[in-house]
Amino acid sequence: MAQVREVIAEHEAAGRSFEAAGVKSFVREQGEGAPVVLLHGVPTSSFLYRRVLPELAGRGLRGVAFDFPGLGLAERPEAFDYSWSGLASWTGAAIEALGIERCHLVVHDIGGPVGFEWAIRNPEKVLSLTALNTLVDAASFHRPWPMHPFSIRGVGEAWLASMVRPAFRQVYYLTGIADPAAVPAVEVDAHHALLKRGDRGRAFLKIMRGFELTEAKERFFFDGLGARDYPAQVAWGAKDKMLDAHRRAEVQRALGVDEATLLPAKHFLQEDRAAEVAGAIAALAV
Repeated sequence: MAQVREVIAEHEAAGRSFEAAGVKSFVREQGEGAPVVLLHGVPTSSFLYRRVLPELAGRGLRGVAFDFPGLGLAERPEAFDYSWSGLASWTGAAIEALGIERCHLVVHDIGGPVGFEWAIRNPEKVLSLTALNTLVDAASFHRPWPMHPFSIRGVGEAWLASMVRPAFRQVYYLTGIADPAAVPAVEVDAHHALLKRGDRGRAFLKIMRGFELTEAKERFFFDGLGARDYPAQVAWGAKDKMLDAHRRAEVQRALGVDEATLLPAKHFLQEDRAAEVAGAIAALAV
């Protein structure tokens, strides 16, 4: 456990706290040049981008990764809207609080629906959009089996309580989320500690139950993204067992992108292929 605390302390020392819309959060920033806002999903935080940030800095960009409320080093207020729309609204406040006028946007996992909504409502603030293993087809989406129990009241609490460190590692590795060769156990344990920090994961459960899986939301995404005038791309971990090729095809369809950059990575391609992820972002942004 001491090693995990050291990993988290190193992570925290590399960033700073800030406040947006009355919620304190945490941000890591590295590099100079145009800002690249990196949105994480679940069950992760800005810690997921720790390897991508220096790669972006080396390519002349300023990487900016912050924690959504309820995750990572952010506060976990009881009275907060943890739906995709609520997180999108807070994301706008965070970007403003960080003094970012326009940015290249990178989204992953449920950071996709959150980021898509912010981008659709603020197209003048978006320079480009890079979608990493995410979802857009809200009406037909089903949570992958390791995540589905969290959405059920009662069952979710028990499932989360069962996710002690060894069990969390098993899910992390065996379900194809990330490559054991790329992510040592102590860093998986850090993800686990950041997930349960402070409230034992109660806010995370609210996020998992805040998915807006409706036809109206899907139409909003497709119509809004289809009307954008900034460039977009899809970069995808081709070994992902959580969000498969069908999900990728739907994201490409929404963005009007014929070809995707396929990387030999799993769901957390930021862990497996940080340099390639940063290279794809930079290719569109620079």
